[in-house]
Amino acid sequence: MSFKILQNRFSRLTFLVLLTLSFSFSNSIADTAPAPAAGGSDPAMVADGKNLFEANCTACHAVHKVKVGPALKDVKKRRDIAWIKKFVRGSQNVIKSGDPYAVNLYKQYNNTEMTAFPSFTDKEIESIVAYITEESKNVPQENKAAVGGGVGGSAAPANDYSDLILILTIITLVLVAVTLIVFMTVIRKYLRDREASLDEDDKEIVNQKYSLSAVLKSKIFISIVVVLFTCIAVRSCWVGLMSVGVEQNYAPVQPIPFSHKQHAGDMKIDCGYCHTGVYRGKQANIPGVNICMNCHSQVKEGSRFGKDGIALVIEHYKKNKPVQWVRVHNLPDLAYFNHSQHTVAGGLDCIKCHGQIDSMEVVKQYSNLTMGWCINCHRETAVNGKDNAYYDKLLKVHDEKVAAGIRKGDMKVEHIGGLECSKCHY
Repeated sequence: MSFKILQNRFSRLTFLVLLTLSFSFSNSIADTAPAPAAGGSDPAMVADGKNLFEANCTACHAVHKVKVGPALKDVKKRRDIAWIKKFVRGSQNVIKSGDPYAVNLYKQYNNTEMTAFPSFTDKEIESIVAYITEESKNVPQENKAAVGGGVGGSAAPANDYSDLILILTIITLVLVAVTLIVFMTVIRKYLRDREASLDEDDKEIVNQKYSLSAVLKSKIFISIVVVLFTCIAVRSCWVGLMSVGVEQNYAPVQPIPFSHKQHAGDMKIDCGYCHTGVYRGKQANIPGVNICMNCHSQVKEGSRFGKDGIALVIEHYKKNKPVQWVRVHNLPDLAYFNHSQHTVAGGLDCIKCHGQIDSMEVVKQYSNLTMGWCINCHRETAVNGKDNAYYDKLLKVHDEKVAAGIRKGDMKVEHIGGLECSKCHY
């Protein structure tokens, strides 16, 4: 075999090694996905369970400590999944059936009724349990110092080896690349000693000088740079696209548990009572603690969250400290939106944009609130101009255009300037 053929095969092998190195490096930049959970759990299922748990359960439960309800660590070891599903969908039904464990649990926590989640599917409940099972293996934050061996010690979760695997992979590939280079150097020296028996092409390759410019211009180096640049560029573009603020189904955990289903649904409290600006201003306003105290100066215990949640409201009131509610619906600063214009002039009900708030235990962003969504609404929503002198001339012009065949149907928001850029951006 000629040295030229040997060198070509070596070049291909080196390219594969360096290409693998570049992928490993780009993955480390791009924040590699978490390693599969220990015990064979599906990482995607655990991630879904975490989102559901944080959106629906953290107001009353934690994995490692007691809150309003019991700690859920290793719950799957205490009860089978069929029992858990029944309890989550309707704890009172299980208690009324006389189940000893459920009855004892109910009494242990002061007859506090757990919120029912009848709409949860089997898969959703199983994902929550999978998350709790994985989280049960982790050391609670307050205990990490002890596990780490004294003050300042820390311990990483036992099931997270992704960084170690990445480092070992890079080290292995670097060693392979170094070994190949050493091997090629030895072969070159061996052939140089026997130069007289080589043909002219092999002599030229053996005696060629190292050139940095040649390396930089080589196809292998250019390919590696292109692949690495592409990986980083794709990652950067993806991060940029994901940061535009489309947060449909966003349901943050609030500092104090609050049920819209109980207040707006069961008790029929009007949205405008708490959100004072919804019918008369641009902002709907997040209610202050004074509004809460209008009722809770007398009502000290709730049917869903017991005394703890209301006690936090009272504590904030006594300290003259606002509750740091987490805002759910956010529009970018470049967009203008006026609540009263839509709720009063437009006559829209809150559920048009916010969904069935009166049935939500934890409020989530129902609509995606993108510009396209708003524009589509302006194209479809008819303007109620009857008995409103402001719209008389507009209705007359619209009816004339309908008679002339220029327009069809009712006068829509788009017909009165609802698609003009300056309406929302100025």
